[in-house]
Amino acid sequence: MKHSTNQQTRSGRGPARRIGRTLALVLPVVLVLSGTLAVTRVNWTGNPSNSVLTASDASDITSDARAAHRAPQDVLRDKLLGELQQEDPGTVLTHLQQAVNERPSLAKHCVSIARSLGRAAVRMYGPTRAQSYARPVCDTSFASGVAGALT
Repeated sequence: MKHSTNQQTRSGRGPARRIGRTLALVLPVVLVLSGTLAVTRVNWTGNPSNSVLTASDASDITSDARAAHRAPQDVLRDKLLGELQQEDPGTVLTHLQQAVNERPSLAKHCVSIARSLGRAAVRMYGPTRAQSYARPVCDTSFASGVAGALT
């Protein structure tokens, strides 16, 4: 006696296979979205009065609190860019070199800071005058920032 089998189910194309594929596609999306929504509901401010931080609440954070949470290289970059408004680029490059000498952990960020200073110097002084201040601070990154601002 020969038993009949359902070839459609045996080959894996039945309803269970379709449901499995649908879940495999939909479930990760649902998990990611629910995780994202859960993270937005967490009280990250430390203030127990409100568990949801809105965009208007973020404006209440003082500039001192923002500076405390910023990386040292970002603080140094902003300080030197502000100093560039009042001093010539040569003086600012000297201060960059002094900061790196005082805090060797900033050395790995020196290149990006010097490039930023070079781009800012081009905006303020023009390419020819900005290039005249270039010197070998952080592997001549100031000069490459000047050249990069021209393109």
